Amino acid sequence: MLLRLPFLALPVLLSGASFAASSNTKVEFNRDIRPVLAAKCYACHGPDEDKREADLRLDVRAEAVKEAIKPGKPDDSEFWHRITTADPDDVMPPPSSPKQLTKAERELFRRWIAEGAEYQNHWAFEPIKRPTVPISKNTNPIDAFIENDLAKHDLKPATKADPITLIRRVFLDLTGLPPTSSDLSVTSDWSDDKYATLVDRLLASPNFGERWARHWLDMARYADSSGFLGDGLRPNAYRYRDWVIDAINRDLSFDQFTIEQIAGDLLPNPTREQIAATGFHRNAALNTEAGLDKEEARFQNLADRVNTTGRVWMGLTVGCAQCHTHKYDPITIRDYYSFYAFFDNTVDQDEPNTKAPALAEVTKDRRQTYVHMAGDYTRRGPDVIPAGLSALPPMSKRAQPEPSRLDLAKWLVSPQHPLTSRVAVNQIWSKLFGTGLVSTPDDFGTTGEPPSHPELLDWLASEFMRQGWSRKQLIKLIVTSATYKLSSVHRDDIVIVDPLNRLLSRQNRLRLDAEILRDSALAVSGLLKPTIGGPSFRPPLPEDVFDVGRSSNWKASPGNEIYRRSLYIITLRSVLYPTLSTFDAPDAADACVRRERSNTPLQALTMMNDGVFVEAAQLLALRVLYQSPAEAPKRLQKLFRLVLNREPRAEELSRLRAFHSEQKTRVQNGGAEALKTLGTHEKAVQHSEAVEAATLVATARVILNLDEFINRQ
Repeated sequence: MLLRLPFLALPVLLSGASFAASSNTKVEFNRDIRPVLAAKCYACHGPDEDKREADLRLDVRAEAVKEAIKPGKPDDSEFWHRITTADPDDVMPPPSSPKQLTKAERELFRRWIAEGAEYQNHWAFEPIKRPTVPISKNTNPIDAFIENDLAKHDLKPATKADPITLIRRVFLDLTGLPPTSSDLSVTSDWSDDKYATLVDRLLASPNFGERWARHWLDMARYADSSGFLGDGLRPNAYRYRDWVIDAINRDLSFDQFTIEQIAGDLLPNPTREQIAATGFHRNAALNTEAGLDKEEARFQNLADRVNTTGRVWMGLTVGCAQCHTHKYDPITIRDYYSFYAFFDNTVDQDEPNTKAPALAEVTKDRRQTYVHMAGDYTRRGPDVIPAGLSALPPMSKRAQPEPSRLDLAKWLVSPQHPLTSRVAVNQIWSKLFGTGLVSTPDDFGTTGEPPSHPELLDWLASEFMRQGWSRKQLIKLIVTSATYKLSSVHRDDIVIVDPLNRLLSRQNRLRLDAEILRDSALAVSGLLKPTIGGPSFRPPLPEDVFDVGRSSNWKASPGNEIYRRSLYIITLRSVLYPTLSTFDAPDAADACVRRERSNTPLQALTMMNDGVFVEAAQLLALRVLYQSPAEAPKRLQKLFRLVLNREPRAEELSRLRAFHSEQKTRVQNGGAEALKTLGTHEKAVQHSEAVEAATLVATARVILNLDEFINRQ
């Protein structure tokens, strides 16, 4: 029975699954061996020459086979001896290491060596090749790949989600708002064509840009203030946010979306919008305190730009090479500062007409970039010039003396780049299934999880580029697949084979993002103000929020501004809006590529008692009171439909009626005190309807707390 009291179902576990080689299949380096080496061996025997022990390098076959590994002969291999010996002075990893090998991992190593100890290039650095779509009765290639992999594990896809569940799902995923009653009228004579038409309508909705802008703004570490102790206000930061909304709504191709944010100011005759797009790297926290070392602050700010670009566009932990060569991935410290050089001659400069925060390139007295030894801004090593990562394809030949940020941007979105389209596709997929095909979206390196469906990932990456890098076309392809439309109901038959549902034999059930919870409550109550864009607003906040920090002169925005979508709530780094933080909204300190989903008692208390949810329940109750017949069952049915988008089942309506009756008795016995649940609306309600109105408020608060409202099915 779905009607049950609080509260939050446990979130889907967002973790990759490795389907290791069975005893009768060949061991594969990328699937079975590299992840273990990366997690437990590379820190001491990997790319970082400064930290390498015993001059042994296990990430390169030519080095490994010199002394440690004898292909085809595990018993003659020093590597095998070291991982199996009982001698604490010889065993590897050493007893002090927290990352010990399991018995199964040792056996995999033995089989691998016996089979020839073959290596493979890391999958993410290999060129993107368009795989052949498996033969299938399904017309959507996504389903062909998914069902092909399911068949390998003797699994079948779940049944289709019912039309109302699917409509609610696609509304929340594409617009971040629940459907209205009129939106659900299309369920009569439901068909794939009707669904496709609905998807087109949602993609064309201005709300689409708002919802998907929020995903990008997480990665852009967007905020309306500078952070640190002073936390100075950035009154025009919203212009970058509005550029993102507009770019997504007009389906600006992802390659151009990339170019304008990294180097819009370097385009020929750039528009003011293209200049505003470079605000991507003006979003970071900025220390402006008196007495700070300005050169150190500048160094840290530019390092943030390097690290963020690496995480967001390439899915790499580039920042690990800031002080030394990366311990796991082929990124040297020289690579890091060659990348840093692209930003070393930029200055913060607001766009002249709108004052939008933007970047500009220094033309005179340009700096020479150096390797900063051990990541110390005062220690200069060798000179470097701007360059991409040496493990990736080189940039195209340039006309100017050295590459510019525009060259960097074009390199990132070139068809030869093996990471950008894979990373972008994975990010989009993760928003529609709760986790990506690669479950570590900001780590496509050797310590990240391998893709659950590598052929599908590469097919989507190639298709994304083939379709002109269109975000909307890619999303339509995904949400019209049979895989997306599957039921999310739990299945006992996959618990052993695929407990994390990485093979996608069903959809995933997901707790709504913080902003969508608030927006949904405002929407169903009729309070939501739909204005798109413009300056951020300040919601009401309790006074004790300001016991810490300097922002004590808070004044809530006037009128119905406080009922705008959560996307427009002002983000002050020192005063984060508690309601959103409680539900895991990021703090804008760093690029947030994947939000966490926690489940805490504080979340239940917030849904029951936070002012915005209480007021939503009050207005929802009055909406039902005035828009439905006076009979209690009719009102309860209306209330249920508004919140959950479906009719209550007989047993649910029965329980609602019993609860409504209990609450009515409580309100009647409570007198004037009980009517205070109506808040500021108490005087607006006729005396004869006051008891029923207060009863409906209590009932509305319960329904708004059902996990069916709080989760996307």
